[in-house]
Amino acid sequence: MNRPYKILIFGASYGSLLATKLGLAGHSSYLICLPAEAELINAEGARVRMPVKGRESPVEVDSRKLPGKLVAGGPQGVNPRDFDLVALAMQEPQYRSPGVRELLDAVARAKVPCMSIMNMPPLPYLKRIPGIDAEACRDCYTDASVWANFDPALVTLCSPDPQASRPPEEKANVLQVRLPTNFKSARFPSDAHTAILRRLEADIEAARFDAGGEKIELPVKLKVHESVFVPLAKWAMLMAGNYRCITKSGMRSIRDTVHSDLEASRTVYEWVVGLCKSLGADPADLVPFDKYAAAAKGLTGASSAARALYGGAPNIERVDRLVQAVARQKGMRSAAIDEVVALVDAQLALNRKAA
Repeated sequence: MNRPYKILIFGASYGSLLATKLGLAGHSSYLICLPAEAELINAEGARVRMPVKGRESPVEVDSRKLPGKLVAGGPQGVNPRDFDLVALAMQEPQYRSPGVRELLDAVARAKVPCMSIMNMPPLPYLKRIPGIDAEACRDCYTDASVWANFDPALVTLCSPDPQASRPPEEKANVLQVRLPTNFKSARFPSDAHTAILRRLEADIEAARFDAGGEKIELPVKLKVHESVFVPLAKWAMLMAGNYRCITKSGMRSIRDTVHSDLEASRTVYEWVVGLCKSLGADPADLVPFDKYAAAAKGLTGASSAARALYGGAPNIERVDRLVQAVARQKGMRSAAIDEVVALVDAQLALNRKAA
């Protein structure tokens, strides 16, 4: 029998969703998070609520009751060599935080394979994509130097398609899944490292949750793909929805953003799809607009980027700038993307001045 894997996860929000799925599949995780979050998770478990087909109310998963162990703590004293895989689930600006930065660099030096579930691809992953000059994209990152010691062959990207957030009225160990879609990961260049992902994929697929004596299948699977372009399918969604939640008069929900002017949303979406195809993506790697628009009907909140921006954050993930920069490398330009970038730039300038 194969031994369970040990996975180091940076970030307790999306990280707790991944950790819960891994725990149900029998694997153990160590979550890097803030002291207050760690205390809560260790005492009361990570609580992940997800909608399940055929059930009226969401199913709550308590990480303490799963076959795999979940422990939370800070970055101090963690040895990356103790782990089989590292998952990067923090927002990109957080990787330069004291303690986190040093542990991230230790991961790079330890040569442990990393799967990112950030919206913003780690800089080393861009180096795996033919047709992108990664070095020319450095200024899209809050601090590109944190990625300096990574070998691109040890970094893969997993599209965080599931939509989840912490309900503001709940404790910090509770996560509510709104859209229970799958994590879609590109393979590693190495067959041995990809085999880790394939086993996690199979174990998560096979796992069943005991819901009051009934063994049920839970949504949100891990799907491993051969193409480096599959996780970039998220770019079109982010640019047509998440970043266009940001307007001159404040933020709006993803649903309203996409559906208030469906053709404008389609235009932005298809332009980004065209950019991905120009890099080498196959249409099968990407998600059709109509499928995304249907899913967006259930996204009644603003995006995390918009909430952070209007909450006064001095830095947010800049996928908008990254898409703009990559497009310029291909001689492409979109007025709608340029407008989003200008809006975010202006609001961040106000936030930094206020701070």
